[in-house]
Amino acid sequence: MKREIKFSLVYRDMWQSSGRYVPTVSQLKEVAPAIIDMGCFDRVETNGGAFEQVNLLFGENPNRAVREWTAPFNKAGIQTHMLERGLNALRMNPVPADVRRLMYKVKKAQGVDVSRSFCGLNDHRNLRLSVEGAKDAGMISQVALSITHSPVHTVDYYMGVVDKVVEYGCDEICLKDMAGVGRPTFLAELTARIKKKYPHIAVQYHGHSGPGFSPASMLEVARAGADFLDVAVEPLSWGKVHPDVITVREMLRSDGFQVKDLNMDAYMEVRSLNQRFIDEFLGYWIDPNNAQMSSLLVGCGLPGGMMGSMMADLKGFHGAINASLRAQGKQELTLDRLMVMLFQEVEYVWPRLGYPPLVTPFSQYVKNTALMNLMALLKGQPRWGSLDKDTWNMILGKMGSLPGELDPEIVALAESKGLEFYSGVPQDAFPDELEKFRSEMVQEGWDFGPDDEELFEFAMHEKQYREYKSGQAKEQFNKDLLERMEKAAQAGQPVKFLSAADKRAILHPNAEPLEATLSGKVMWELDFNEDSKAPALGTFYKQGDVVCYLQTPHGIEPIRAFEHCRVVSIEKEQGATTVKGDAICWVEKVDLVEEVVENVKEAAKKVKKAVKEAVKKADTEVISGTDSKWKLTKNHK
Repeated sequence: MKREIKFSLVYRDMWQSSGRYVPTVSQLKEVAPAIIDMGCFDRVETNGGAFEQVNLLFGENPNRAVREWTAPFNKAGIQTHMLERGLNALRMNPVPADVRRLMYKVKKAQGVDVSRSFCGLNDHRNLRLSVEGAKDAGMISQVALSITHSPVHTVDYYMGVVDKVVEYGCDEICLKDMAGVGRPTFLAELTARIKKKYPHIAVQYHGHSGPGFSPASMLEVARAGADFLDVAVEPLSWGKVHPDVITVREMLRSDGFQVKDLNMDAYMEVRSLNQRFIDEFLGYWIDPNNAQMSSLLVGCGLPGGMMGSMMADLKGFHGAINASLRAQGKQELTLDRLMVMLFQEVEYVWPRLGYPPLVTPFSQYVKNTALMNLMALLKGQPRWGSLDKDTWNMILGKMGSLPGELDPEIVALAESKGLEFYSGVPQDAFPDELEKFRSEMVQEGWDFGPDDEELFEFAMHEKQYREYKSGQAKEQFNKDLLERMEKAAQAGQPVKFLSAADKRAILHPNAEPLEATLSGKVMWELDFNEDSKAPALGTFYKQGDVVCYLQTPHGIEPIRAFEHCRVVSIEKEQGATTVKGDAICWVEKVDLVEEVVENVKEAAKKVKKAVKEAVKKADTEVISGTDSKWKLTKNHK
């Protein structure tokens, strides 16, 4: 019998490689016991990547989600791991060093055991802080090599990265085959080289199924010495995602490896829950094409996880492209033909941009460049006319060193624009920012949370955090969900009939109807000329206040607020007729104490702003010398 191979369930990635979202915290807590009962997993990927952003977009607190999701695995002795993007941490653009360091402390406190860190350019300089930060926080530091297939991505190239990150102190290496284009024999050779040189270093393989190599790759790396394999569970396995644990387990067993037993009853429970989560709402963001494998991915090397966004982009541009072709008297293109042309343009663009591994965010930069080039060519215009800021930052070396050489055409284009190439350490270009965010949180009266986790979240995802705090995120998500449900219903898909109450429940899940007590005519104000209008959304009413009136055959009937509330939706406009029980409007309960506190906070902010402006004005009016100015400013402050 050969040695044991351990499995990690990449639950976060199998959802995000399929669609935009992952399950809500309540859904995650529901599925956790069944995952544990499967009995075959030593690790579960719980967060990282876009997980925190997804929670913010839901209108949920991501820190609560991570803590409650990791807790049952911690208790069961199953290690949890996260994914972070080196210099970019948990977002698509560079993150200051102090925010990155705080991330590891926060994640460790939240119950995360392993930090899987990758740099999309495999620049070891971006990974040094990842290793040191994870180790300082008491986490296992796993460095992920961004695997791709090109003339410059040789075994020696990757071993050069391994040598540096081992020097920094990492504990493990992951072969992150994000597009699944790594050739099985190549991956086996790389694994064997790592294990021979560093026998104490654990190796984990992460391979997507898109082009079809992954099962062979898994068997080959296992034979070469790999310790862990990443797997998925139906209905979110295969396709553009990851191989299913059942297939991988049986493949390894037949080859003589030791693998843990699998509780099939628990597997079916996890499978059933995954399907239910899809049916409830998550499926509205899953592209059906993501369930299909495609050998077309072998050539372009794009990761399966971005196929959904890419197809959405193509569908969005399809009409405009065909309109342009018609205007030129040329034949229109099918969507499939357009997709193949895009893949071909990616193959053209990629080497000229220095072979950046096609992983987040660089896969997006290459894909976007190819798409813009393709659109330009179809309009009879030259390439490279629409390179965005992030792509230029990659080209100029501000995010790390490119594996290959830039095409002279790209270098000449940069020089013609007066752009300078950067040769320093990428992290040095992004100064610390934590104190700025700390100061604003104090000013806003926001709680820092245990272990400064709310401070971290604000600094990491500033825009999304603000929208979460304001309630805008939840409102926007609910609106998007409702629109998708209605489109699905119109397309004849099996979506339940959406009544007005269903829609309101989606848009305003915490709202209750203010109902007509009698049949009559709605009068928002006592205006018999019917010139009055419904109140603005957000209008506040105290318990017992008159919200509107009903004109009935027997007189005027006031409709009063049954609690302190705000109006969130209007069902009946001025003059509309009602019958008893009709919803006139929808209201959300307001805690009067909280309302007063918020009003006080807002007033305090206005006072503080006024004081600052007064100080500034006073400073400019002081003309009697530096000493006098300093004293006045100091006293005011």
